[in-house]
Amino acid sequence: MRLTQIIEALLFASDAPLSAADLSRVDERLDEDTVEAVIQELRAEYELSERSFQIYEVGGGFQLLTRPEFVTVLERYDSVPQPSRLSAPALEVLAIIAYRQPLGRAEIEDIRGVGSSGVLRTLQERSLIEPVARGEGLGRPLLYGTTRKFLEHFGFRSLEDLPRPDELPVVLRDRTPVVALPLDEDEASPDAPASDAEAAVADGAPEVPAVAASAAAQEVGTDEDAAIDATGDAAADDAAATASESGGAGDDEAVESEIDDVVLDEVSSQR
Repeated sequence: MRLTQIIEALLFASDAPLSAADLSRVDERLDEDTVEAVIQELRAEYELSERSFQIYEVGGGFQLLTRPEFVTVLERYDSVPQPSRLSAPALEVLAIIAYRQPLGRAEIEDIRGVGSSGVLRTLQERSLIEPVARGEGLGRPLLYGTTRKFLEHFGFRSLEDLPRPDELPVVLRDRTPVVALPLDEDEASPDAPASDAEAAVADGAPEVPAVAASAAAQEVGTDEDAAIDATGDAAADDAAATASESGGAGDDEAVESEIDDVVLDEVSSQR
């Protein structure tokens, strides 16, 4: 087998980027320099034959991916896996962490002006961020940073591929230095317990007034639950108005029953 065939087969079969070191271990004829040369040869071959895919450097490794110009064709088919989309609040928190890492939840909420515990939990579950250290403040709060999965998700080779700081809003460009302390071994998972200070905020401590204008100002928890709650409240108001017009104020139990029925119907349809 030719070396180009070996490298091409590995990249084709892998669903994650492979580094030159990873690829060089598969055959005794390969080392990291040889892998780089083989990849360049494959790239040139794909360009010459105008293939619909190419080898890209992503997340510190190499991955065989469809060319960006074919995305509109692929989106037409349900059988083609689509990348999961992030909500506006999630993108906002992710941008803050990417440019100002490591930093804690309190600093994120100070920038956004709204609670961010639900968004942080979602980003951790998707492996886009992770706890990387602890701060020196009250309760030694967790400090978050981005992961390799973050680089893969957005197609970055490294954090150096992010837009330059001078092109960003001041809120992302300027930061107060944070003293980071090492994490214990059992604190790096998404299920790690929150610090005392973080728990106090989650239990209802007053939020900082809004600093960054954002469409996410009303987001607490998941967007789906918030939409369902809003639908239920609107349905309850409509049912109350209808019952008041038709039955008057004399039968409170009938009004409450009608409201409950409408709310349940609306929430069930949303689910």
